[in-house]
Amino acid sequence: MPLPVCAVLDNIRSLYNVGSIFRTADAAGVERLILCGITAAPQPFLGKASLALRKTALGADERVAWEQSRNGVAALARLRLAGYRVAAIETGEGAVDLFDWQPEFPLAVVFGNEVEGVSPAMLDMCDVRVSLPMHGIKRSLNVATAAGVVFYELLRRQRLVVQSPV
Repeated sequence: MPLPVCAVLDNIRSLYNVGSIFRTADAAGVERLILCGITAAPQPFLGKASLALRKTALGADERVAWEQSRNGVAALARLRLAGYRVAAIETGEGAVDLFDWQPEFPLAVVFGNEVEGVSPAMLDMCDVRVSLPMHGIKRSLNVATAAGVVFYELLRRQRLVVQSPV
């Protein structure tokens, strides 16, 4: 059963990060990826850049459903109309700790640019900001690593929902 989660990648610069997110999305059963702004899409071999994404994805780019949307705000508006709740994976004021958060499915999770984070326009479209607990001196994780943590926490939560008697 697919995880009722759509991951929205907002201007991810690194092809290695995009490929890694494809691979982790496949492993966790994420429904699909929406690649927004400058986020690269899988392409037939077009040189070193394309090779980086495909090499890191290890075939998951051919298995995970994906779509490209240059306009991330429009993509989030379509998801909302389809009944998705929207969560930005982002630090900042008012962010809820990942382990305290009570996600509602179906869910769209937004991951932002490696330097700038989720764009302000996309943040305005989100129902909640969710942060990962950070106990070291660094205040953030690599976006692909953060996606893996979030996907597997959501998979764990979804299993609890499916397994619990009503």
